[in-house]
Amino acid sequence: MLSTFDSNLFLQITYTPKTLGQTHTHKDMEDKQSRELRSEEEEEEEHAKVDVWKYVFGFVEIAVVKCAIELGIADTIESHGSPMTLLELSSALRCDPSPLYRIMRVLVHLKIFKEKPATQLGPKVFAQTPLSKWLLKSGETSMSALILLESSPVMLAPWHGLSARIQGISNPAFEAVHGEDVWSYAKANPDHSKLINEAMACDARVAVPAVIESCLEVFKGIATIVDVGGGDGTTLRLLVEACPWVQGINFDLPHVVSVAQECDHIKNVGGDMFDSVPKADAVIMKWVLHDWGDDECIRILKKCREAIPENKGKVIIVEAVIDEKDEKEDIKLTNVRLMLDMVMMAHTNTGKERTLKEWGYVLGEAGFSRHTITPIHAVQSVIQAFP
Repeated sequence: MLSTFDSNLFLQITYTPKTLGQTHTHKDMEDKQSRELRSEEEEEEEHAKVDVWKYVFGFVEIAVVKCAIELGIADTIESHGSPMTLLELSSALRCDPSPLYRIMRVLVHLKIFKEKPATQLGPKVFAQTPLSKWLLKSGETSMSALILLESSPVMLAPWHGLSARIQGISNPAFEAVHGEDVWSYAKANPDHSKLINEAMACDARVAVPAVIESCLEVFKGIATIVDVGGGDGTTLRLLVEACPWVQGINFDLPHVVSVAQECDHIKNVGGDMFDSVPKADAVIMKWVLHDWGDDECIRILKKCREAIPENKGKVIIVEAVIDEKDEKEDIKLTNVRLMLDMVMMAHTNTGKERTLKEWGYVLGEAGFSRHTITPIHAVQSVIQAFP
């Protein structure tokens, strides 16, 4: 039998190695975590060394894409009906093959066009991709006018005044450069007004089918609808095609609707949405309210509310909704919405993209009793506001 002394000694011998082992393991874990943290920091540093170059030369991508549209590269390959060699493409575009190849090399790297390697049957060729078809100058999937608008000298110049705009030491960026707001400038410059209308039509060809696909029931029971800020009428034309029971009113400034196409079931009406809105069962607005600050939005929404029936009317708003939770599965569209908010800061006096809370505020202040927000497969969501 062990004495008390022997027992204590036995316990020390038995458990001390285990305790020492635990302490050693804990220290190892701390060292490992420290190494991992240093490794992550070093990795971030390495990424930063490369990533910073995106901001040094970030403008090059839009310049190259604009060049591709102006040259008509996508249109030329599409018209040819099959992939083209560099010599075929340069001949069709009437340009030097050497600089053209350098442009194509970048466009292939950006995955806008595809380069198919040479084979025994022939030299390497350049082919269309789903993305390049968005650069066609016309067609249902063309976004070229919107790209040309945003990359035009008129719209690029205000970006140089963004810092002063944020510091509050100058007029709104567009006014600081051009001496008037974007709407006054467009009225005085028909070519720019035309480009704006074409750009908005580009978005309509993407957004309206997405609205119809996800929210067709929104238009059931509506006999008449007025598109406030409807531009050249593309939104209404697409809507009436999908909902032939609807009669439409395309409402915009007189100089805008004066060049809008005539269309069955659609009437073009000139006016000012700050004064009054034509009466209808429903109002639709796409990319209108984001051009204005809260006070102006509330004024516009009140005029829209006056135009619809109290008992069954609705205002349908097709606008971006910024989700501040930043859902990962929607990260690309979140990026577009945030960039669009910066566009509003550069190109309008008070415009902005809004969060759920901000939409709730302007709709409530305009006198709407309730509203719903439905995400769709587009940059925008569908907001329904009820009296």
